[in-house]
Amino acid sequence: MPPLRDVVASHPRLLLVGINPGLRSGALGHHFAGNGNPFWRLLHAARLTPTLLPFAESRRLAELGIALTNLCPRTTRTAAELTRPEIARGRIALARKIADWRPAVVAFVGVSLYRMYFGAAATPGPGPKPELIAGARVFVVPNPSGLNASFPGFADKLIWFRRLRAFVDRVSPEAPFGTGRRASEAPRRGSRSPRLRKRLTGAR
Repeated sequence: MPPLRDVVASHPRLLLVGINPGLRSGALGHHFAGNGNPFWRLLHAARLTPTLLPFAESRRLAELGIALTNLCPRTTRTAAELTRPEIARGRIALARKIADWRPAVVAFVGVSLYRMYFGAAATPGPGPKPELIAGARVFVVPNPSGLNASFPGFADKLIWFRRLRAFVDRVSPEAPFGTGRRASEAPRRGSRSPRLRKRLTGAR
């Protein structure tokens, strides 16, 4: 399966980071497309998006100042199938994206994902974290999967997505969600072209 395309925004208020695509997401070519995965409902209920976006319209996140990517591109049944070399490459690639895109806040979608990235330095649980990545603040929300036994219900997850919204508003209060963002999707491979950079920055 080809890797999912990142949703890219120029200097986003928020970069959401998943672990890697599941089988359904990989088959459909869209982020968080798993049956019963409440990711998109959580974004809407937390008022991170003004409407409930279908997973097929994920690129509209960029209009709201939100970018979306994964640590690892390979589709698997479970994240446990990822290899250590894949994760190491994913950390390097993610750090480069953050340095390039310059988000105000990086939100890891999953406590285990946050631990994958920071290793022994990771602090426990969801919420705001002390680390910075290329100047971006870090926040962790629970993995929205229904298999997440630590946060089994929708309400258990929603409280952290609402706290993420409040955190982003404190860190980046000058650009409310939904203002003046131009949607774009990154190429599947390689760096951005000059034409894409122009679209991302609004240059003509």
